[in-house]
Amino acid sequence: MSLRFAYLGSGSRGNSAVITNGETVVMLDCGFSLKEAERRLRRLELEPDDIDAILVTHEHSDHIAGVGAFARRHRAAVHMTDGTRASGRAGELPTVSAVYLGVPFEVGTINVSPVPVPHDAREPVQYVFEDRGRRLGILTDLGHITPVVREAFAACDALVVECNHDLDMLSRGPYPRALKERVGGHYGHLNNTQAAALLAEVEQSRLQHVLAVHVSEKNNTAALARDALSAVIDAPELAVDVACQNDGSAWREIL
Repeated sequence: MSLRFAYLGSGSRGNSAVITNGETVVMLDCGFSLKEAERRLRRLELEPDDIDAILVTHEHSDHIAGVGAFARRHRAAVHMTDGTRASGRAGELPTVSAVYLGVPFEVGTINVSPVPVPHDAREPVQYVFEDRGRRLGILTDLGHITPVVREAFAACDALVVECNHDLDMLSRGPYPRALKERVGGHYGHLNNTQAAALLAEVEQSRLQHVLAVHVSEKNNTAALARDALSAVIDAPELAVDVACQNDGSAWREIL
């Protein structure tokens, strides 16, 4: 079976994705309540007990709020960095495995490469998933593109990338100055222009899917994010999609 992925939802009120190759099912983050995560999984025709493991990117509540409750209820193994675990925000966990920056590991039959990112968390990572040569890169929650990030995500068959804010909308928006500086800062979130610059540099010839995520409801729009990414795509047949907060995204298959 091919590698597939979908989003339960993405935005400041909760983030979570699922990745499967038909043998192993991985949940990436769980920023939703237990009940809401279960509901959203069933919308994707998954049962909560199907989840083999939860991979956590960092300890901010929109990514970790539901991890502990979900893991305890459904006995899912949890993988996170020591820094993320030290935050204590996941609560008591049945099984925890340490993720080490830059050290690949396996979850069932899926290979996982953790990539360190610049974000205002204790030890944040993002991930590249690989199965039989097919590569899915998921990159959110970072303030700028580093050489390490650029190299790790250069050759993927599907790229999920944060388009958190539009620079002009953030500048004119309702956030207080300190929050604007945090969001737009070196350890905050990617804006549309930064995400497009990364997309322009990767190997687009092998890309089958591009998905924009973590789009701010106050400082961006789906149309602005889509237009920014579409403007740098060379292949006219490659469409840009956007995952939303309420409905996430449908399944996407990497052939």
